[in-house]
Amino acid sequence: MYRKDVNARSPLRILEQSIHGGLGKGNLGVLVAPAGVGKTACLVQIGLDDLMRERDVVHIALGQTVEYVSAFYDTLFDDLAAQSALEDKDAVKDSVSRRRAIKTYKDGASFSPLRLEDALQLFTKHMQLKPAAILIDGYDCPPSGLPTALEAFKATAKRLGAELWMTVTAPRGFLSPVNQLPAPLEGCCASLVDVALFLEPRGSHVALRLLKDHGEARPPETHLELHPDTLQIIPEGQVPAPKRLPTAGFTLLSGGAPGAETEFGLCAERWGLAETNFSFAGRGPVRSRGMVELTEDELVMGDVSSTYLKAHMHRSYPSTPLFRRVLQSIWHQVNTAGEVFSIGQITPDGTVKGGTGWAVELARHWNKPVHVFDQDKRDWFCWLDGRWQPVEPPTITRERFSGTGTRFLSDEGRNAVRGLFERSFGSPKS
Repeated sequence: MYRKDVNARSPLRILEQSIHGGLGKGNLGVLVAPAGVGKTACLVQIGLDDLMRERDVVHIALGQTVEYVSAFYDTLFDDLAAQSALEDKDAVKDSVSRRRAIKTYKDGASFSPLRLEDALQLFTKHMQLKPAAILIDGYDCPPSGLPTALEAFKATAKRLGAELWMTVTAPRGFLSPVNQLPAPLEGCCASLVDVALFLEPRGSHVALRLLKDHGEARPPETHLELHPDTLQIIPEGQVPAPKRLPTAGFTLLSGGAPGAETEFGLCAERWGLAETNFSFAGRGPVRSRGMVELTEDELVMGDVSSTYLKAHMHRSYPSTPLFRRVLQSIWHQVNTAGEVFSIGQITPDGTVKGGTGWAVELARHWNKPVHVFDQDKRDWFCWLDGRWQPVEPPTITRERFSGTGTRFLSDEGRNAVRGLFERSFGSPKS
């Protein structure tokens, strides 16, 4: 298969039919998604779409390294080439690398339109690039200065005849209403955005929706299901198989509590994974790396009645406000996770002992892959065909996964967590 026919599973193929032939030169497209839901992978897919058509791309990454972004391009290109039987893969990969320029900055606040101009002049002079697309990942500008910055970015793209794509992190709880953009794009910035895409995690896949389609009053429904790791279109009826992305592209979702959750967090940091620990006011988790303090409104999203809890867990839990908030925060740990790992004890009725057993129950209820290391039996179990079955020690396969379990972590449990990371990612970075 030749390169022009390869990227048929790029989200842009179907979106081009919806958004009047594409984004358009000098126009601004934004990728909106909650933290850790594939914005970088989707942006790389947009870049690859141009690169495979022999068009130059400039990729600006804030808060990342060149090695990290390059690894994403290489991984997604290799996956694309493998599934499409690409002819002369090595030559095409070399062409893709030569047409791609990656520039990184320490953080989003350090980047500006002037720095973009400087980078483009550098690439034009030394690499003779004429970008068809400018991609900016992780830009973080104070709301007061954002309209001026976006106008300047768009002016640069228009001068070069390039499309401009940027990522935006949606606030937690953003419901993606039609023609409404999240902060900080709402208000005066909305008119500067020509196309807005929303990535929404839905269990085994990511749904893509059009929030804004140029001047259309009601953007068409896309009904696109994307692979949770690669952000490619999933063919109808196909179950998405896990893909191996760069280590830094994985995110541990946890609560940072003592015991198993702390061990999961220590391993995530040691192996170079991102980490999100959900907490709330008045709770002091051991792990503060990547801590997200949930608001009262956000906690309510994970509310569960004591009657429902007792019916499913076959036991009563403390009725204190603190424990209620713990259960509510566990809902956030599991909600956007692709799979769940827990350390603890499986009881005779099939539930997992302790409060974190609620994470396992939620995973089962939502049909998410769930593994439990039983510290008494010293073995891994997976929920299959309606029962717990012993399995070979698992690996982490999803970009976002939840790690939880007992506060009373044994040496066997600690070794189980460390073994999980070593099987999944090889030797630790430190």
